[in-house]
Amino acid sequence: MKVLIPEKFSKDGIKVLEDKGCKVDYIPDCNAQQLLDIVGECDGLIVRSATTVTEEVINAGKNLKVIGRAGVGVDNIDLEAATKQGVVVCNAPTSNVVSAAEQTMALILSLMRNTARADASMKAGQWNRSAFTGKELDGKTLAVFGLGRVGALVIDRAKAFGMKIAGYDPYCPPERAESMGVELYDNVNDLCKVADVITVHMPKTKETTNMFSNEQFEIMKDGVFCINVARGGIYDMDALARYIENGKVAGAAVDVWENEPVSTSPIHKFENVVLTPHLGASTSEAQTRAATQTAEYVLAGMQGKTVDTVVNSKAIPEEIMEELGPFVAASQKSGEMLAQLAKGNIDSIDICVYGKIAKMDTTVLGTALLAGVLSYSSEHRVNIINANYWAETRGVKVNMQQVVESQKYPSYVQFVTKSKNSSFALAVTVVPQSNKFRILEIDNKETDFVPSKHIAIFKYIDGPGRIGKIGTMLGDANISIESMQIASDKSAGDAIVLLNLSDAIDEDLFEDISSVVDATNSWQIEL
Repeated sequence: MKVLIPEKFSKDGIKVLEDKGCKVDYIPDCNAQQLLDIVGECDGLIVRSATTVTEEVINAGKNLKVIGRAGVGVDNIDLEAATKQGVVVCNAPTSNVVSAAEQTMALILSLMRNTARADASMKAGQWNRSAFTGKELDGKTLAVFGLGRVGALVIDRAKAFGMKIAGYDPYCPPERAESMGVELYDNVNDLCKVADVITVHMPKTKETTNMFSNEQFEIMKDGVFCINVARGGIYDMDALARYIENGKVAGAAVDVWENEPVSTSPIHKFENVVLTPHLGASTSEAQTRAATQTAEYVLAGMQGKTVDTVVNSKAIPEEIMEELGPFVAASQKSGEMLAQLAKGNIDSIDICVYGKIAKMDTTVLGTALLAGVLSYSSEHRVNIINANYWAETRGVKVNMQQVVESQKYPSYVQFVTKSKNSSFALAVTVVPQSNKFRILEIDNKETDFVPSKHIAIFKYIDGPGRIGKIGTMLGDANISIESMQIASDKSAGDAIVLLNLSDAIDEDLFEDISSVVDATNSWQIEL
């Protein structure tokens, strides 16, 4: 087997390949034309961020079986072209978790002990001990937002300093939090109130963008410290600057930025901040780990074995594509909806496949559903290849049942998400010819709704006039209702209205509408 590495790469990774008998073409300064000339002879290709793997490169790689990215992001690889050609694309998503956790601890210590400021003072020829009196970590409450792999490593290290640990993660089962020794909170604001130090380890999503803004800073303890080694944009930087200036926030340490590179920001002017240029993964060990892990994954891919970190889609077998293929897409969209309907609170999912398609192997529908659920909330690219891998790390379980007999439709699928305190049901089928998916049931109420990009859903006690109020308020905001369905339950006395809209609703307006119609629950969905 022959592997091409067209840029700088750790010798440890090369050794992994050579020890297994691979011929390695290591060309650290390979240009685009050389890449095209050589790739056709190779079974594997390993890149970092400097090489762009275009459709032309992939098509030229007639023998390519796998492309490995020695790192997390795969934006420099044409995933669609790779999938079309049957080339596995994989990465090394866990290679930098230790480095990111250690960077977090380094920033916490540097910030609370004034290390960076004291260093600058000493180098300026000063000796001013009293100006740099710090704070101990022992006994302080560390609030960890995001209890994934990096968050868990930070928790382990913080415990060694005697810190008390509290956490927030809507995707973390309470049992897992308990096993980690974390007091789990289900509300961001409640956790903000008790924190001495806040650190975030969550992906940037619609929910986490500006997660910490004026409202959160206002209710934090006086003298709180704020850390970000996750993603830029989770802290509202203008709000953070205001609360540093008024003394509410005693200090901040930031390693990640919304738009990089960065040379200025609202917090650059403050002495009691520590700023670093995205160094979370910048250790020699992380680089070595990325190289060796990627080499091992590429070896597995070339040998036809399962690669856990595959990031591109795998084609459904042709013999079942015609019948099952549309339901795969419908299941993934259903997952995206359920992630938003359940508001992240999912421990397990029950799937029941009814009718004609229940005669087939429908395992891929569960994988597609997980891909939709997890892609909405994960920092990783999740698809039907690696969805089961990431679901396992989150502790999300899928239970599948097949019922060949169906009285309602030729084929349909029911999904029920479950958590400790709640459940949510959605049943869908596929419109013949168009292959659009239809919602047949929501929250145990029948409907017939073909969702579009922008959806608003309101649940309320059934009564006259509510639809008119919703329409009026949306019309005043120049938002058109493109289609609407009502799902009601006469025996329960409540109803759910589903609206396809021309645009998303402003959050303030959405809350106003919910209040005006006395909604017992409401959701704004984007697909």
